[in-house]
Amino acid sequence: MKYPKEYLDEIKTRLKVSTVVSKTVSLKKRGKEFVGLSPFKNEKTPSFTVNDEKEFYHCFATSEHGNIFDFVMKIQNLKFGEAVKHLAQLAGMQPYMFSKQDEEREKKWKEYQSIFNQYVHFYHSELLKNEDYSIARVYLKNRSLTKDEVKKFKIGYIEKNPNFFEKLKDNYSEQTLVDTGLFYLDEKKKVYVERFRGRLIFPINNISGQPIALGGRIIEKVDYLAKYINSPETNFFKKGSNLYNLDLARKLSNKIDHVYLVEGYMDVVGLSKNGIDNAVANLGTSLTDKQILTLNQFFDDIIICFDGDESGYKAALRAAENSIKELKPEKNISFLFLPDKEDPDSYVKKNGKENFIDFTKQSKLSIHQFIFSHYKKQTENNPSSLAIFEKKLRSIASTIKDDFIKKYVLEYFLERITELTPYSNQNKKKFLVKRTKSLEKTKKYINESQSLTGVELKEFSLLYLIMNNLNLLQANIHLIENIKLFTEVNKKIFELIIEKLKSGEQITTEDLKLDNQLLEKINKFAPIKHILKNQAINNQKTIELLEDISRDLMNYDLEFRIQELESKFSVDMSETTFNELKELKKKQNLN
Repeated sequence: MKYPKEYLDEIKTRLKVSTVVSKTVSLKKRGKEFVGLSPFKNEKTPSFTVNDEKEFYHCFATSEHGNIFDFVMKIQNLKFGEAVKHLAQLAGMQPYMFSKQDEEREKKWKEYQSIFNQYVHFYHSELLKNEDYSIARVYLKNRSLTKDEVKKFKIGYIEKNPNFFEKLKDNYSEQTLVDTGLFYLDEKKKVYVERFRGRLIFPINNISGQPIALGGRIIEKVDYLAKYINSPETNFFKKGSNLYNLDLARKLSNKIDHVYLVEGYMDVVGLSKNGIDNAVANLGTSLTDKQILTLNQFFDDIIICFDGDESGYKAALRAAENSIKELKPEKNISFLFLPDKEDPDSYVKKNGKENFIDFTKQSKLSIHQFIFSHYKKQTENNPSSLAIFEKKLRSIASTIKDDFIKKYVLEYFLERITELTPYSNQNKKKFLVKRTKSLEKTKKYINESQSLTGVELKEFSLLYLIMNNLNLLQANIHLIENIKLFTEVNKKIFELIIEKLKSGEQITTEDLKLDNQLLEKINKFAPIKHILKNQAINNQKTIELLEDISRDLMNYDLEFRIQELESKFSVDMSETTFNELKELKKKQNLN
């Protein structure tokens, strides 16, 4: 028997190709793609590429090409069914058993899917064209939503006395229709009622983009009705396992590393209208482990941004304590608190996209910072209260599953507590002052240097060597005039030096009139200064060092051009592009 297409599609949507491949191949990000050494042959220069957006890998050395199933079958020597089981487990899905029950479930899923597709399509179309639905269109207009947002999110409206049940009952059993959660039996009147009547509806899609549930918002002020309701849980919809708009947001994960997790459908739609499409909403329940793990499949930083009121803050605290246990070394969970009485939709509407992004950068708090800050506010300055405070933080840290993260979060909590009780550590500090200063200085240097790329550091070495050998290079300008730099600031400095050297006038570093901060940065971070300090350097040695740096920068240029051609080849698959690529790789090997 064949696996259902929907089952295979869900595995593919849950797992990026890079996630699967990186378990075997060490990958580096290069533009929109990842590159690494071929797992199919021994090589020194990477010829293996992975493209998450197009869901394939390609090996230029062996012409191997395929999706995640192909990769696992080839690498682990598995049959297709075994590869599917392996990947389903990796994606956190139940294995497909091909039993009678599975066949029955598959049949029910197809009916469920068909009913939801018809239901969503009908009420979406009615909202767009039915003149009787003007009340809903006026409401959307007052919320600044246009036809574009209605179409993008397939928003619909259900009138107060709908009869879509009657249209469906000829093709589906009453029980099947009730099992969707769209209808229920009114016991008194003995009629089937549409659950979302009189409401705007927001389709909740599964990760593959199929509608599996609805969120409904009342548009008239009626005190006895809840403002929002969601579909009840069904065989195919679990609130704690799904997120609104994940099917669209996940497609951006190759370009954007963070996602906003908000409270409501209108927040997602409002952010999207203002150009922020990397947003999802949880479905009226506390944030679950499953939702965090699902988001972690696609994004490195989850930014939880709930409403700026008391209930929003309480929801954020629950989310923090529940989700901290899923922290991983390469993943972040942050919190963004909006001004009081603002929600993401209202804030971005008033202030615009750029302001919202700037506010995020300046105001977001890491999960451990938020938890510490919250419980510190509850603490009084006495031993009993501080003891309860420490016990609580230790308890929260102990829930973290990853041992490395657990260790560093606990250290952060305890260091911050130490700052609140300086006298108890006074004697220790007497002996640690010098070491602490030294460590702080080292830490600062490491942090600053880590923000520099490899090519920037190589360019710093080149500039450092030139500025300390101006007379030698004025006489041998041919050695450096054709070197290509890549960083704009360094390129300008280099061009200025070449111009001065070509003038024929004797010059000093002061004559270059370089910005002092730039000069200081070059002198501080140029790696070559350590070689010059530890070796006796003559003119010949200086020229050799220049040639080495020039060769490295040329290789960087080749690598950059190879990357561009690999991306081009993954699209056009032309022989011309492939031959160009081979020639560049030959040059790279010669260098």
